[in-house]
Amino acid sequence: MHNKNNIGQKTFYIQGLRSFKNSLPKNVKKILNKKGFVYSEILNRWNYLVGNEISKVSFPKAFSPSGKNAPGTLIISVQRGNEINIEFSKNTIIEKINSFFGYKILNNVRLETFNNLKENINKKKMNISTNTTEKFKNSLKSLNNEKIKKSLIELINVIQK
Repeated sequence: MHNKNNIGQKTFYIQGLRSFKNSLPKNVKKILNKKGFVYSEILNRWNYLVGNEISKVSFPKAFSPSGKNAPGTLIISVQRGNEINIEFSKNTIIEKINSFFGYKILNNVRLETFNNLKENINKKKMNISTNTTEKFKNSLKSLNNEKIKKSLIELINVIQK
């Protein structure tokens, strides 16, 4: 066993095999101790844990643990208009996630709302003047590839509508 005192910390180096926990960097240990793996597991298995109906209108935004061994709070982003459905199913979400992990990992679920992104995209219209479209079409004449020309002309026509 070697002892290093010159770096401001006492660290012991053991030759041979080390446990996985001891071989991780300090930053990774901090994240794992703060239960960062819980959030990643919930995020990866969200559809399986809560079902299709809930997963279509919501997603887990963050997980904040209360303490090292205490259950934490899950923050869920919910599409505007579906808050009531998720509010009524909070208890079942907590039960399913706790049973998935095998111990009480959650004691609270907090909801945050967001607007439907698809509606916002559809509401924004791109206005392009006829002069700029003519400039684009003139610049396309110099292209050699016919497929690219056709697709760019179609794109200009779609944007004009």
